[in-house]
Amino acid sequence: MNDSLKLLERHSTPAKALVEPAPDDKQLRLILKTALSAPDHGRLHPYRFISIRGDARRKLSEIFGKATKQREPDVDPGYLKKQKDKPLRSPLIVVVVASLIESPKIPEIEQMLAAGAAAHNVLLAANALGFGSIWLTGANAYDDYVCGELGLAQNERIIGFIFLGTPSIDIPPRPIPEVSTHLTSWE
Repeated sequence: MNDSLKLLERHSTPAKALVEPAPDDKQLRLILKTALSAPDHGRLHPYRFISIRGDARRKLSEIFGKATKQREPDVDPGYLKKQKDKPLRSPLIVVVVASLIESPKIPEIEQMLAAGAAAHNVLLAANALGFGSIWLTGANAYDDYVCGELGLAQNERIIGFIFLGTPSIDIPPRPIPEVSTHLTSWE
């Protein structure tokens, strides 16, 4: 087996180290096409994507600020600023949304896993194209106000905010555990 497999080089890039250029529209379509190839029981494609770039990031910043104030009326100003700055850290954000479909054959958990697999494929495709990325969640991903402002329906959940751009720093290779520490044989 070849330990130089390109996929082993994928790592998260801190969002604040992601700069222009971000994937352009053509590259983003290719990234999302890769996401659509993720494992998916029943081929439901129980997810969708919201791309946020340019001034839309400032709008998301205000939404994050309002949501934080609603959750914590006496929020520390420094923490509030940190929450509002999150969408401004990278030039492109892809919100991965699980769109759960009522199905007698495919349980909700499998649909959530399919959406997670699609999100992971976004990271892999971005890396293959030479872009940096990081998948983030946090309180805003689970906030009803944020979900409402992003137009999510009752059956939808944010899987994550994927920040994309060009890494402005070199990231050393990340240590990967030995497979043997995560593998057991069952006989």
